[in-house]
Amino acid sequence: MISKRAESITPFIVMEVLERAREMEAQGIDIIHLEVGEPDFDIPHAVKAATRSALDEGLTHYTHSLGDPGLREAIAQNYLDRYGVSVKPDQVVVTSGTSPAMMLVFAALLEGGQEVIISDPGYACYPNFISFLGGVPVRVPVYEKDGFEFAPVAIQARISEKTKAILINSPSNPTGNLLSEGTMRAIAQFPPYIVSDEIYHGLVYEGREHSILEYTDHAFVLNGFSKLYAMTGLRLGYLIAPERFIRPIQKMQQNFFICASSLAQRAGIAALQDTFQDVAEMKRIYNQRRLFMIRRLKEIGFGITIEPTGAFYVFANARHISGDSYKLAFDILEKAHVGVTPGIDFGKNGEGYLRFSYANSMENIAEGLDRIEQYLKNMK
Repeated sequence: MISKRAESITPFIVMEVLERAREMEAQGIDIIHLEVGEPDFDIPHAVKAATRSALDEGLTHYTHSLGDPGLREAIAQNYLDRYGVSVKPDQVVVTSGTSPAMMLVFAALLEGGQEVIISDPGYACYPNFISFLGGVPVRVPVYEKDGFEFAPVAIQARISEKTKAILINSPSNPTGNLLSEGTMRAIAQFPPYIVSDEIYHGLVYEGREHSILEYTDHAFVLNGFSKLYAMTGLRLGYLIAPERFIRPIQKMQQNFFICASSLAQRAGIAALQDTFQDVAEMKRIYNQRRLFMIRRLKEIGFGITIEPTGAFYVFANARHISGDSYKLAFDILEKAHVGVTPGIDFGKNGEGYLRFSYANSMENIAEGLDRIEQYLKNMK
């Protein structure tokens, strides 16, 4: 018998779109990928050099389970420099990507039946992490007219004696929108722990992002190197936690993951210290793509009430085209040969939307949107 835990987990639909797209590519069909949230840039030169150097030095063995001390110090320094918050290196746990960090945090927090408040729409995997570890995801709808921003009054209405945490993500996947400073301050005042997914920090083109640690230490931070530094394949993330949680988390890390890659951890130090120009150039290009994609999507007829200012996504209203975003996304893939992500992947309140990623070249984005425009003309 297969466990109920394994049977009940829902698929990550964007990966199913990608996998079908790969099958079509294997048949010789040219696919434009606007579905995947993966940077198309190569890793920065300093990251490559650090990885090679670590390999040449023979740094290919286990590190401390909490992470390379040098990397943990660099992460703490980064949060001080960027946000003015003091984090002890002993509060940092380095992981093999941000997903293991998320699993460790919820494993440390949740008893069976305890609740975590999340936004709807929100990152597709959040509810599965929570449910897999015995928790209950409580979805609070957020709306296009508000820039998909969490409303503190709506969160407060869902807080109960079972609520253990409130999960925030700013800039957000799938919407690309940021929480305002006022909203973050208000959320930080609520009694439950705040879990802040800050993986898209640094990829902000108007205004600035804030860490939850600016407003409370009753919080956990999730972050990593995949998005800002284009280091997806190196699998390097981290969490910042209140000190009393570190030892229990460390024991889980020792048992389940041992440690993150020694080579990737040395690359992480270089990413934090030596890639400022590389990151600035990537951001400049992302912003060009962002502005172009927003303009073209509006021209084609998609709805975008409040323009996204972070990450590399546009969450566009397609309800006038179809109320079934899953069917629409796969139809676009099969007929227009463009991969996009259906809004239903991110929750019931995402139905009727499509997520477009601009983590692709300007040429591919332009071609992909031209194909979608023709697809829509052919529907009439």
